[in-house]
Amino acid sequence: MNTPARYFDDQYARAADPWHLGERWYDRRKYNLTVAALPRPRYLRAFEPGCSVGVLSELLATRCDQLLSTDRVAAAVEAATRRTSALDHVTVKRMTVPEQWPQDSFDLIVLSELLYYFDPGARTRLLERSAESLGEGGHLVTVHWNHPVAEHTCTGRDIADRLDTLTGLSRLARYDDPDFTLTVHEHRPGPGPALSPAGAEGLA
Repeated sequence: MNTPARYFDDQYARAADPWHLGERWYDRRKYNLTVAALPRPRYLRAFEPGCSVGVLSELLATRCDQLLSTDRVAAAVEAATRRTSALDHVTVKRMTVPEQWPQDSFDLIVLSELLYYFDPGARTRLLERSAESLGEGGHLVTVHWNHPVAEHTCTGRDIADRLDTLTGLSRLARYDDPDFTLTVHEHRPGPGPALSPAGAEGLA
């Protein structure tokens, strides 16, 4: 089953940043690696569900013309809104995925520390909605913790393996760290490999 909503409400009731995302070197390094892994220098429209307090949102904003960041917890939305208040091209909304989903098309979707809170069925729906919302050549980036946690239904490695089985997504990169796994997939409705950054510039 999915992790209950009350779990997240209780976490934010105890602390403004319950996972200390803005403080730990582990998270700063992970976020910097996430942004460094983006294949393109710039994206037109990006979507980041499960944004928490907006630490990664700030970094993604430097690479996007428009960024929609969402979370289902009101306290998290308020914190992310404050953190990105000076960034006019960032919109923060309260939204519960995958039941609620934006109508827009995106060229970048980032799922960070989110998918292991869902049961296999809901996780598959979320991934399928992500793929459907990407324009051709758009990128889906995932990054998730690999150590066992009672509230998690799987690990980052499990998620990476599942992504490789989805139709319409072609893996461009995978990074396995002892602590987390980071993947980059490209949406390709037809046959053919994903283009690497060097390939996109005609270098390889």
